[in-house]
Amino acid sequence: MIRFDHVSKTYHLRKFEKLVFADLNFTIEKGDSIGICGANGAGKSTLMRLIAGVEQPTSGKITRSMTTSWPIGYGNAFQSSLTGADNARFISRIYNRPEKELLDFVEDFAQLGPYLHQPVNTYSAGMNARLAFGISLAIDFDCYLVDEVTAAGDERFRRRSEDALISRRDNATLIMISHDPGTLQAYCRKGAVLYGGALVHYDTIAEACDVHHRLQTRSL
Repeated sequence: MIRFDHVSKTYHLRKFEKLVFADLNFTIEKGDSIGICGANGAGKSTLMRLIAGVEQPTSGKITRSMTTSWPIGYGNAFQSSLTGADNARFISRIYNRPEKELLDFVEDFAQLGPYLHQPVNTYSAGMNARLAFGISLAIDFDCYLVDEVTAAGDERFRRRSEDALISRRDNATLIMISHDPGTLQAYCRKGAVLYGGALVHYDTIAEACDVHHRLQTRSL
């Protein structure tokens, strides 16, 4: 379970403040698969970082009884001066996983070839996503956070990613962000729309996508 109690998030920028969320209250239960819709700049990635515990709320409380992955996608918290393999080894130690077993899985899944042993700061965005996806799947989390990662890589990698996500969804909690309604509807059963600093939940992902589309059409 992940619970938000009166959570707000404000960034203090130069000469002004940016309020991202105000008084969010919701609970994510074990086994949920939720797709989050929202326009660019609505705060989707910030919300994912709060769920993961990468960032802390300005006010309110977040309670977790599930282990969560870091947000899998183009932004990640890898040490860019280290190689992909070194990052994988470091994470294996943090999570107390066999180093060679984790590295072998990442090498097979991410298919980075010799780049696995090059600094992460030489990677493209897609290569970053492959590394993040591979390392995340090598560790058993209760909740997987996914940020557009299925767009990365060639057709074979996308198929492997899709199969892996469906497997994780059926055995764990899945929270996904995507601009593609088809992607959200392929993986998620429930939905939520982030708009104007509020997060509204819906029983089906189809309804959430429809509301999001109407909001975006109205704002044009």
